[in-house]
Amino acid sequence: MNGDERRAKLKERLGAAPVSATALAKELGVSRQVIVQDIALLRAEGERILSTNRGYVAEGQGRVSRVFKVRHTDEQIRDELYLIVDAGGCVEDVFVWHKAYGRIAAPMGVRSRAQAEEFLRRIAAGVSRPLKNVTGGYHYHTVSADSEETLAGIEQGLRERGFLMDPD
Repeated sequence: MNGDERRAKLKERLGAAPVSATALAKELGVSRQVIVQDIALLRAEGERILSTNRGYVAEGQGRVSRVFKVRHTDEQIRDELYLIVDAGGCVEDVFVWHKAYGRIAAPMGVRSRAQAEEFLRRIAAGVSRPLKNVTGGYHYHTVSADSEETLAGIEQGLRERGFLMDPD
């Protein structure tokens, strides 16, 4: 099988459920590094392939989402983000309901611990304060995942940590 055929198979194989580079390499009889390079080439061609902590997924393929109302301290932001991404979720955005301005939202797109750390570095650098601070800590996240079961697990984790608030 040549590279074009292998990349075509990769496009067919990737969907909503994460698949690791190691598993793809075994399926296609190549090294993990070849898969990583193929994914890079597919992305360069415009394929929307995401890297999650559980493997590659095709963006937008069967993703489901849910809005969670949460509250925590600034020091707990890392815990909240890690909980979500480690369970297979993506923190799509953050928004608050301001009494004067209404809904104020910002995209996040945090899918991994590395992206969570980058967000935290920007906050720590004093670039800005977390949006949640304009409403006493209450805020909302739209979280996407590959299944309702994953979202249910994220909800349970947020509840166990005391982050989840009752919806309005």
